Amino acid sequence: MTKDRVLSGMRPTGFMHIGHYHGALKNWVALQAKHECYYFVADWHALTSHYDDPRVIATSTYDMVTDWLAAGLDPNQCAIFLQSQLPQHAELTVLLGMITPLGWLERVPTYKEQQENLNEKDLTTYGFLGYPLMQAADILIYGAQHVPVGEDQVSHLEITREIARRFNHIYGREPGFEDKALAAVKKLGGKSAKQYEAMKTAYQQDGNAEALDAARALVAAAGSISAAEKEMLAAFLTGARKQVLTEPQALLTPTSKITGLDGRKMSKSYGNGIDLREAPASVEQKIKRMPTDPKRARRTDPGNPDDCPVFTLHQVYSSDATKAWVRQGCTTAGIGCLDCKQPVIEAVNTELAPMQARIKEIDARPGHVREVLGDGCARARRVAEATMQEVRHAMGLANL
Repeated sequence: MTKDRVLSGMRPTGFMHIGHYHGALKNWVALQAKHECYYFVADWHALTSHYDDPRVIATSTYDMVTDWLAAGLDPNQCAIFLQSQLPQHAELTVLLGMITPLGWLERVPTYKEQQENLNEKDLTTYGFLGYPLMQAADILIYGAQHVPVGEDQVSHLEITREIARRFNHIYGREPGFEDKALAAVKKLGGKSAKQYEAMKTAYQQDGNAEALDAARALVAAAGSISAAEKEMLAAFLTGARKQVLTEPQALLTPTSKITGLDGRKMSKSYGNGIDLREAPASVEQKIKRMPTDPKRARRTDPGNPDDCPVFTLHQVYSSDATKAWVRQGCTTAGIGCLDCKQPVIEAVNTELAPMQARIKEIDARPGHVREVLGDGCARARRVAEATMQEVRHAMGLANL
């Protein structure tokens, strides 16, 4: 059976920290064994907000990919590539821009938020406004069925689905498509065919998103039709005549939110993280300096783990028994804050040790990261170009 395709990427930010690992990389490693995975360095995206100082991109890319490999990404199981080495991404961005309403881009939640948060930069640029469009092209060009996201990011994927839906509606012209789709519906069998038609009507007439999801699930599970017919019925559901671009679905994967050393979200811009390359002594020093429950002004004061940033690390790194020990000791003042921090220090260093050993092995092989990216780019390019051939043909741009 053909594996579903998964696509994800990161801007090149250099060394990865444990927030990156538990928030994304750990999931990527698990997914590569189950799906056809494409993971890319979004260096063009880095220019949308840091266009004035691109000098660090090359070094940051090398360091980041090294950490990806050390965390467990296997080039034999997934494609790791550089966005800027595939001009097909830019071509699809331009072509999708021809049909994407300006209002769709302006309403993206992070557009105004980032302009306010990064007010020291001039972000009134076409590139910054259009980054969701390029993000959509990144996904759609690989026909990715799934994009791993957390619950708070699901809405960001919706604009990609809307763009794919609009493209398919405008350009998905295939002679006899409706007759072929109706024939495929009959193959579903009496009961399933009726359910499909009812759910299609509920979505197209009433905009019932739940009916659309249920119909997609029915089609995906059908054993009486081919993969091509499943694709056809998926397009037929939304009124398209042919599914040129695949609408990606959010792959809700378990993510662990790591609190930074100062109690805020762990972020490189805040300087409050623990890098995957952090030396054991530095890990110990950083965690020992972490703030705790402010109510524990003295060793004898009872506290509440739920108000302590350190306990968020216990949620990720500690066993149920250790977490119970912490809660009991904290609320009764039976243990001090340094006692509470020690298991986390040991667990973090234990987790980082094998990654740091792999980093040394990678650094001892000059050219290895470049080779990984070269192979990944070649693999990604084949898929991207195949999609672009379909897109050009659908838009009347095929070579004569």
